[in-house]
Amino acid sequence: MFQKILIANRGEVALRVQRTCRELGIRTVAVHSTADAEAMHVRLADESVCIGPPPARDSYLNMAAILSAAIITGSDAIHPGYGFLSENAEFAEMVAAHDLTFIGPAPQHIRMMGDKIEAKRVMAAHGVLPVPGSSRAITDARAAEAAAGQFGYPVLIKAAAGGGGRGMQVVQGPRELAERLALARAEAGAAFGDDAVYLEKYLDRPRHIELQVLADAAGNVVHLGERDCTLQRRHQKLLEEAGSPALAPAERERLGTLATSALAAIGYRNAGTLEFLYQDGEFAFIEMNTRLQVEHPVTEMITGIDLVREQIRIAAGEPLGYRQADIRFDGHAIECRINAENPISFVPSPGRILAYHSPGGLGVRVDSALYAGLVVTPFYDSLVAKLIVHARSRAEAIARLARAIDEFAIIGIETTLPLFRKIVDVPEFASGTYNVHWLERFVTGTI
Repeated sequence: MFQKILIANRGEVALRVQRTCRELGIRTVAVHSTADAEAMHVRLADESVCIGPPPARDSYLNMAAILSAAIITGSDAIHPGYGFLSENAEFAEMVAAHDLTFIGPAPQHIRMMGDKIEAKRVMAAHGVLPVPGSSRAITDARAAEAAAGQFGYPVLIKAAAGGGGRGMQVVQGPRELAERLALARAEAGAAFGDDAVYLEKYLDRPRHIELQVLADAAGNVVHLGERDCTLQRRHQKLLEEAGSPALAPAERERLGTLATSALAAIGYRNAGTLEFLYQDGEFAFIEMNTRLQVEHPVTEMITGIDLVREQIRIAAGEPLGYRQADIRFDGHAIECRINAENPISFVPSPGRILAYHSPGGLGVRVDSALYAGLVVTPFYDSLVAKLIVHARSRAEAIARLARAIDEFAIIGIETTLPLFRKIVDVPEFASGTYNVHWLERFVTGTI
């Protein structure tokens, strides 16, 4: 087992990794920009190293600075968290080249799944079928027209090198294709340094379902059930659940068996999440994330398995130690992503936290690095806290979530808490009868 782990991230996820390391008796090293000198993850680490000024490119994306910090502190391994360098194959290779362990998948799998076109090709070859779409990168309007003609409008243009809604455009018909293609390529190039895009059939009422997997070096692969990430705004997840109100246990097992068999076949190792669109009883693969997910706590709540602990154990060469039949799913869990944003306009709201009080009680968990007096800066992602609840049933979880939101106080900045309080009272949410387009319409008042 590792003696010291450098956490190449910030905020709540860095704190999340620290907590598991402390329980395992592993010392931690925090890295931080000058803007994060007073951050909670810095205060609670065993050691800390400043790696640069506030812009992420000069600090949290500065591979040389992070590797230097790991070497001078005598770290054994680097945990990348999520975002930043977590799915950067070059960084994973550099970590290994410096005789350190990257706590995540092998570089070839990060690279394979980071290319959305290649990921779809590989998974299709192993029986996990994708959403109908183009089989290669689209570079001009003529190629786009030919691809769209194969599966019909409307179509979705997506970036090949990344996700999160960047480089994504919906095209209703051929007249707007060229313009949307140019916009998507420009946005993809700006966001990922790669303007390659591809086309998918646009589904009108899908749910977004993802499957959490773990795989060890001996070829053992298990799934930890599905998460429903259907409530999204502009392709950004805001609320996630485990399990999905739309799936029966038999559908979960069908999906899990197919996905774990495919990952075993390609020799995948460590944690990962396969993402699907689900409509009319059919799953269509869209991408795989080769890292810890923001929404991982809901899976932990219903399985009792610490995903960060498993990531560390697998990276250290330890076997899973359990089989699929040993995994049990208990109750229902819901997570709200609390962002420092206006709950109506979603404009970022940086500022100083004047007062902070997190909810508590049975089945309530808050993952956050906030404290009174902390300055939430404008330099990074607006996620400041995650509220997670767990109960015996979905109805009980919703009631618990409403109560916890009412207890939660973050004073000094605007947050999305009021939006979630409205959502939990809506009949469509209570019944689970919504799709990926519902929240956008709810926010804009068109439903």
